[in-house]
Amino acid sequence: MPGPPPTARFGATLAHGTAADIGQMTYPQRQATTMCGMDRLMCPCGLGDEYGSCCGRLHAGAPAPTAESLMRSRYSAFAVGDAGYLLRTWHPSGRPAALELEPGLRWTRLAVLEADGGGLFDATGTVRFRAIYVQDGKRGVLAETSRFIRQDGLWRYLGPVD
Repeated sequence: MPGPPPTARFGATLAHGTAADIGQMTYPQRQATTMCGMDRLMCPCGLGDEYGSCCGRLHAGAPAPTAESLMRSRYSAFAVGDAGYLLRTWHPSGRPAALELEPGLRWTRLAVLEADGGGLFDATGTVRFRAIYVQDGKRGVLAETSRFIRQDGLWRYLGPVD
């Protein structure tokens, strides 16, 4: 299936109905927007909460309580262009040395289809999801079942299920 390269699976744009198109901005513009009101925009993860009280908290340093919440926050990090968060939440066994996000990808919707394990008292979990994107005017779908592990009390992304 054609689509984004594996190290840049998500783009750098806010999704569905948000007030700004972060992905079309330069890095300084994105930083200024993030600091000046992005907390009031709808979170890209699709839960319906404002970014600042949803994934924005996790991007600012709060720990993800479940594997699903980490997966949603990682999607949101790709959507808003927070490569640092992505690298921090990637398990060292599969983490790339650097992550360059694809500026031409615009993410429009996330659907979490199933979560297995990954709860408050679990050590591992998987999350199956489908993410819709637009690249070069064409719609695409990224479907993945992601693996997560709790390491030192924090959830980390391991990679896709083979």
